[in-house]
Amino acid sequence: MRWALVKVSLAVTAMVVVAFAVPLGLVIREMARDRAFSNAEREAAAVAPALSITTDREQLERVVASAGSDAGMAVHIPAPGDRSGGATDIGRQRATDEDIAAVRRMGRASTTEVGGGSTLLQPVALSSGEIAVVEVYVPESEVTNGVGTAWAVLAAVGAALIVGSVAVADRLGVRMVQPARRLVDGAHELGEGRLGARVPVEGPDELRRAAVAFNSMADQVVQLLANERELAADLSHRLRTPLTVLRLNAASLGDGPAAEQTRAAVEQLEREVDTIIRTARDAKPQTAVAGPGAGCDAAEVVRERMGFWSALAEDEGRKWRVAGADRPVRIPVARTDLAASLDALLGNVFRHTAEGTTFAVDLHNGEDAVIVLVSDAGTGITDPEAAMARGRGSGTDGSTGLGLDIVRRMAESTGGDVRIGASVLGGTEVRIWIQLDGRTAPARRGHRGAVRRRRQSRAPATARDPAPARDPAPAREPAPAPAPAAPAGRDH
Repeated sequence: MRWALVKVSLAVTAMVVVAFAVPLGLVIREMARDRAFSNAEREAAAVAPALSITTDREQLERVVASAGSDAGMAVHIPAPGDRSGGATDIGRQRATDEDIAAVRRMGRASTTEVGGGSTLLQPVALSSGEIAVVEVYVPESEVTNGVGTAWAVLAAVGAALIVGSVAVADRLGVRMVQPARRLVDGAHELGEGRLGARVPVEGPDELRRAAVAFNSMADQVVQLLANERELAADLSHRLRTPLTVLRLNAASLGDGPAAEQTRAAVEQLEREVDTIIRTARDAKPQTAVAGPGAGCDAAEVVRERMGFWSALAEDEGRKWRVAGADRPVRIPVARTDLAASLDALLGNVFRHTAEGTTFAVDLHNGEDAVIVLVSDAGTGITDPEAAMARGRGSGTDGSTGLGLDIVRRMAESTGGDVRIGASVLGGTEVRIWIQLDGRTAPARRGHRGAVRRRRQSRAPATARDPAPARDPAPAREPAPAPAPAAPAGRDH
């Protein structure tokens, strides 16, 4: 906008200067010419009274000398009775005989061009009735005297007008552009999460109103976020009462694996609720990892969560498998976030596939990324894009539509992503790409194919029985599966 105003002002001022300066320069040149010939007419008029009285050469020479123009004035007196031409009696003749004769015949003054300038031919009636011609030479320097200076002054004034108009337009542009630029910067800062960004109310009325509206919007955003954090903290705090009841009931279950797992689950749920409350109060993202070296051992988390879900898998007669979790794998993700993501995916497997359906978790450690694959032998997902849409769910009981979104946000916090595809087990495969260096995940078609080929080389189309000592409860042979009741969608 600033340069547009400068260009418009420059163009308009230049046109105005040209429209006025050029005609004015031409007028000045004509005025200088008229002034020079007016002086020549006065010099000729000074000789005319003497010619009307006498034609004596000596007297006329004294008259011409007294006029101060003896070098540029000539007097042509015809011979008595001769009207065809005239002799140059006094001074230097510059005009041609034809021009002098024409002036004598017409009886009126005339100008003609000669070398180095022009001459004024002025007819004068003699006492004898003859017509004498006074010739006054006007050099070109007198015709253009002062014209160059006047044109230079006009050019300087025009340039000053152009520079001044450009400077004024630039200041006006700055007055308009700077508030708009501050408004843009404030919008960027607010979009990047700096909620304290505000815009000074200054500039033109339109931009002042825009700044007021922006500041009001930013205040409302801050208030809405504060209300949302308070609501999340309050809702999470309300969960403590039923959790206390569950903890008391779990304490009365006695001993046994099921009782221990129930108590462990209640304790973990209490920890998650506390984390949600603290995060809501502090307004810090759950997926934020503080400082270099922070994160967790993905292999340890996978083993822990598979140990938790293996008991339910044994009850439902599901075969399961874990691969790649026998060595430490460091990832820049908080332990609770990875555990929540695995629980969401494994919970989907148990919730949306029939009992006895095989599932597997594979962990692949690469140079710049770690891949977690959760696959099953269910009926698959017909619309992966709809499944990844936040809040849509599968439409079945217990589907909130947030499970896959938790996984997606965890992966994207590292620069990775989540994709849904077909599993080698025949059902669904959810691939979590966790970037190790924080860069945006590139296209990984070839790497994904290599991972799938390695998995196919290790596992057949049906899952094999897990036998590693790290699994807390080995899977048993699945019972005959009932009629498939898995929906096409998943909790996401």
